[in-house]
Amino acid sequence: MMKALHLNTYADTGGAAKAALRICQSLRGIDCNASVVVASSQMKETYIFSDKNPLGSIKYSFLNDLSKIFIKLSGFRTENKILHSPNLFSCYSTAFLESLLPDIIHFHWIAANLLSIEEVAKLTQPLVWTLHDMWAFCGAEHYTEDLRWKEGYYSHNRPAYERGFDLNRWTWERKRKYWQKPIHIVAPSHWLADCVRQSALMHNWPVSVIPNPINTEKWYPYHKKQTRQNLGLPTEVPIVLFGAMGGGRNVRKGFDLLKEALDYLKNRGQQFQIVVFGESEPRKKLDLKFPVQYAGHIDNEEYLCRLYSAADVMIVPSRQDNLPNTAIEAQACGTPVVAFRIGGLPDIITHQQTGYLAQPFDATDLADGIQWVLADSQRHAELCDQARADAVRKFAYPVVAKQYLAVYEEVLERHRQQPSPVQ
Repeated sequence: MMKALHLNTYADTGGAAKAALRICQSLRGIDCNASVVVASSQMKETYIFSDKNPLGSIKYSFLNDLSKIFIKLSGFRTENKILHSPNLFSCYSTAFLESLLPDIIHFHWIAANLLSIEEVAKLTQPLVWTLHDMWAFCGAEHYTEDLRWKEGYYSHNRPAYERGFDLNRWTWERKRKYWQKPIHIVAPSHWLADCVRQSALMHNWPVSVIPNPINTEKWYPYHKKQTRQNLGLPTEVPIVLFGAMGGGRNVRKGFDLLKEALDYLKNRGQQFQIVVFGESEPRKKLDLKFPVQYAGHIDNEEYLCRLYSAADVMIVPSRQDNLPNTAIEAQACGTPVVAFRIGGLPDIITHQQTGYLAQPFDATDLADGIQWVLADSQRHAELCDQARADAVRKFAYPVVAKQYLAVYEEVLERHRQQPSPVQ
């Protein structure tokens, strides 16, 4: 049985952690011995490894604090508020990872000092890397709208919104210096795969496109009216769902564009209930023009599945995104998704068949999409059925696991054909 060791910084925080665990679970379902190494976790599954020693958690926090101090003392300043990870330190050593004797080491979101840039280069096992954002081929940033990742990070193309120490260039130069041996990249979306192929750092590395999976036997549609009654939601008006961790504060998630679309819909006389999950009700109430219920952060997957099923439409108004779990989860529960035609959203949504893809970043078209999904009850029922069928066809565990197993076999064969190092 093939032994695959997955690495992700967290097990129970963030979309990358959720995707990494689902990939691992899907592989375990086809007799692959897959496990996950994380920096910290409260989860008790036997295939999730973290340092249970209290000192391990203290060590990881200390490394992160050191990294933040370094960035502050360096004088680096930027208006890009997305996380920056120079990965100066390692929570685990190469020697420890190799002692677990994996056939494949599979990276996920290893930023925030799970492995340093230099430590990655020391590994001798066959490597696969599933990207959950742009960090691997960028500098220290996880998402960016400038093009240094395409051109290379040089002094002449530094954006005007940065000043002080060029942390991104320094981090990118370290990657270019130490990552001499190409790693097999897996991009969950065609958009991210195209970014890899266009990047100055990884343009000649092997790339496969494999979507993030979902367990469609656990994520499925519940009866809408009964579920609404159980959740205390209205049954006589449509329900519009929006979800993102910190979505109201993260410009990349497009909450402001959703708000603008809601203004248009209110002026058109639309009536519906908005449900927001992923964050609690803000102290300063937002005027969203419609009744709003905040569901807060939801850890219970069954409850979240019911919430998706209760909704008539899920809105994902991101300006930039890879393959958001929320859109996949919604479709698995038979809920159409409305989003902008950006990033990995076209990999999930088939326009006017499982949802609606609006023109970036046209809030009027986003409003048109919401209205179109809700306008015709028969069409809405067809959209729900097609969304569910599409999710099973593209994202079910066995479908995705077989694609990963094929990549593993390709990488192992390539590794076997490499000449042995001279002693």
